[in-house]
Amino acid sequence: MKVLFDTSLLVAAMVEGHPTHGMALPWLQRVKAKLDAGLVAAHTLAELYAILTRLPLNPHIPPALALQLIQSNVLDTCEVVALSKEDYVTLLSHLVNLGIAGGAVYDALLLHAAWKSGVDQVVTLNAADFRGVYPALADKIISPLEDQPTGLKAQIP
Repeated sequence: MKVLFDTSLLVAAMVEGHPTHGMALPWLQRVKAKLDAGLVAAHTLAELYAILTRLPLNPHIPPALALQLIQSNVLDTCEVVALSKEDYVTLLSHLVNLGIAGGAVYDALLLHAAWKSGVDQVVTLNAADFRGVYPALADKIISPLEDQPTGLKAQIP
């Protein structure tokens, strides 16, 4: 199954102290175990780095560790989907047609990458927000708060 992760899912899966870590981690573990194919939008890499380096944790995640976490949990295991100029133009037209403005544009970027890639599922902690900005993918948007993957036989370190 092709699964696109958003930033919220990745942060929760990678940060042990996150309140939804236990629900998010199995999704990333499935990709590491090659049970699913993981994808992320290119924009997610920058957003993930920004969040990891600013989380109010003690100890703080320094930039070098954030990059190491991204490398081992995302870049080594997931396909990165970049959008072209034409993709951005198509996306902006989509947003205009739906009357969507503001911060929802960033959710739409990830969902357009999902649409472009033909994913089977988009996994996010913000499912309700995502469904509103890309109705064509609404049935593929799921949350670990609502759904859990099946078939993971063991914990993967």
